[in-house]
Amino acid sequence: MNAGITALGTYVPEQVVTNFDLEQRLDTTDEWVQTRTGIKQRHFAAEGEFCSTLAIRAVENLQARYGENVLNGVDMVIVATATPDAMFPATASLVQAHFGLKAGAFDLLAACPGWLYAVSVAQAYVKSGTCKKVLAIGAETLSRVINWEDRSTAVLFGDGAGAAIIEPVQEGYGFKSFVLGSDGTGADHLHMKAFADCLPSGAKLSNKLYMNGREVFKFAVRVMDTASLEAIEKAGLQTEDISLFVPHQANARIIESARERLKLPLERVVLTVQDYGNNSAASVPLALQRALDEGRVQDGDNLLFVAFGAGLAWAACVLTWGGKQ
Repeated sequence: MNAGITALGTYVPEQVVTNFDLEQRLDTTDEWVQTRTGIKQRHFAAEGEFCSTLAIRAVENLQARYGENVLNGVDMVIVATATPDAMFPATASLVQAHFGLKAGAFDLLAACPGWLYAVSVAQAYVKSGTCKKVLAIGAETLSRVINWEDRSTAVLFGDGAGAAIIEPVQEGYGFKSFVLGSDGTGADHLHMKAFADCLPSGAKLSNKLYMNGREVFKFAVRVMDTASLEAIEKAGLQTEDISLFVPHQANARIIESARERLKLPLERVVLTVQDYGNNSAASVPLALQRALDEGRVQDGDNLLFVAFGAGLAWAACVLTWGGKQ
């Protein structure tokens, strides 16, 4: 049995925060931010909007695109997030209750690659027969954990959510490969406090997001290349077989470096970082939705996804689009 994505919905909050807005709060400029990251603006959740709110809005968008019945038969809900409403109950349980689904539900924490990890679990459930139809969501409210004392990271992040249906698809379609990895020795470079005061290394934790930008950049450039190539090889394909590259939208310079090393033309790359910033677990589904809305994805296209983040962790996969039964 093959499993694939048969429906997708997304949501970004209405509040748009431009680089010029940030100039009023930080020692920065629009030129500085764009030159180093490619970001022009991002969306921030409003007061009273939380991770579950964004996730629910993304599922409602899914219904608006594919019909109210698109949730019929969903028997598992997974929410990938680093900014849940609460440690427990799971944000996924709040989504499940809102839509009255007769389904299991749990959260998954893998930071920026989280949605790809959630999708990998979803397709495994479907292929094994454990579940018939899984709702896999990536949702983040990173604006709530930004360190406004650090201009190098405060300009990077935005809020958003993406929700996908994973279910059986026809032969020849669906997921062809997954590459999942982590190097915990890099934990010191990207972290945020929960209950411990420090990491095993002794690195102090705080209630706001911390990132060593230089080290994460070097890691990202390397792993975007190696994980992508490994996923392509596991899928039994060549780089030239990739119709569209849908990378984690952390930094335009990182994406461009990966594109060059993979020898992909610009027209085969999805770039949304300029509009959304880094949405962590919501980044890849938001980029995929943009490509779908622009008519850049056709049945039978081979899509390459890759993401990286805290852990340090990474994920890549190849999907042949279409084939809904």
